[in-house]
Amino acid sequence: MEGAIIAEPLRKNEATMCLIVVAYRIHPRFPLIVAANRDEFYQRPTAAAHFWPDHPQLLAGRDQRAGGTWLGLTREGRFAAITNVRNGREVPPAAPRSRGELPSRFLLGSDSSRSYARDQQPQDAHYAGYNLLLFDGQELGYHSNRYPGQQALNPGIYGLSNASLDTPWPKLLRAKRALADAVEAEEPDSEQLFRLLADPLPAPADALPDTGIAAEWEALLSSCFITSADYGTRCSTLVLRSATGDTRVLERSFIPGQPPRTRHFEWS
Repeated sequence: MEGAIIAEPLRKNEATMCLIVVAYRIHPRFPLIVAANRDEFYQRPTAAAHFWPDHPQLLAGRDQRAGGTWLGLTREGRFAAITNVRNGREVPPAAPRSRGELPSRFLLGSDSSRSYARDQQPQDAHYAGYNLLLFDGQELGYHSNRYPGQQALNPGIYGLSNASLDTPWPKLLRAKRALADAVEAEEPDSEQLFRLLADPLPAPADALPDTGIAAEWEALLSSCFITSADYGTRCSTLVLRSATGDTRVLERSFIPGQPPRTRHFEWS
């Protein structure tokens, strides 16, 4: 029965990518560095990161149920990623649209991050709660349908989980500190970045957020890397984009009972 305590609110919220940390215009060689975990039910059908046959310029994983993505980028330098806003007390829209279409539509378009967020606002009521990061090649922006306003982000270290940008949940604070350490190197170490995403430490009981789900599951979800019987971290993704547009993407996939598999993509 304990599994049902979490499973129902998460299914209602259509779990998506659940931890993203970004170093934006901090590193002298790589103005965009992203480390992210996607947490999802193991049974949800998913394609690992690949260049989409119907859109060959787009590299992204793909939700095979609804067709969208949680994180992707294009050869031209556009980047987008989404997390859900976790609120077990909220009644979702009666016929919610898939949030995975939001990053994929931005990536396949040509709007600036500001224009896309502005034009999306009239449709926001049709989606369950989300946070969206959008990089158009020039500017990194944040938009949410649960927290007011859109933001064009200044250079800095940012973290996003299942509340608003930089909400100080313990795992987000640890991940941001670890990313800040990693980007001090002249050449960021991908294994160091993967280690920050693999952190299994839960938050202390007195530091757990209250998002309207059972305390046992707040504890489970409070670690950077999540493991349970039917839900957990499905993949960890690194994105490093240089000032000249050289791009490196690594994705490490996790399937229970199998060794992790790492895919590496690189282009100039």
